[in-house]
Amino acid sequence: VNGQTVKTKYKGVLNDVVTIEVPEATELDVEAEEMDLDIYFKKAELIPAIVTDIDTGAVLMLAYMNKESLKLTLETGYTWFWSRSRKELWNKGATSGNMQKVIEIHADCDDDTLLVKVKPQGPACHTGSYSCFFKEVIKNEE
Repeated sequence: VNGQTVKTKYKGVLNDVVTIEVPEATELDVEAEEMDLDIYFKKAELIPAIVTDIDTGAVLMLAYMNKESLKLTLETGYTWFWSRSRKELWNKGATSGNMQKVIEIHADCDDDTLLVKVKPQGPACHTGSYSCFFKEVIKNEE
């Protein structure tokens, strides 16, 4: 992010108009208005979004997207999610500065999970860890 921000308005979850400040537009080669985003939300209003580092392939985090957060992600070029606990849209890194610039988005074979490849601008985890997946549960020796 070059430090430039732009204010943009969008229709919020409760159909209210909300003004947000996001990094200056990063053009993705897609127009959200022209895409049929409903295809990804046929089974549920929320879908998992697996976020990986485009350079290392490491899994950084798992979050959930609704149609509105996917649209904002496509429009701004930075990740947006739906916070299940706070029941609100969440722009990853808006508070911490650890934004995630979207490079690619892929859908799985059933169109109900997204793989979001990003260029992270800091740690993904709220603990300050590079990835949210740093707690080893089991490791078998070969």
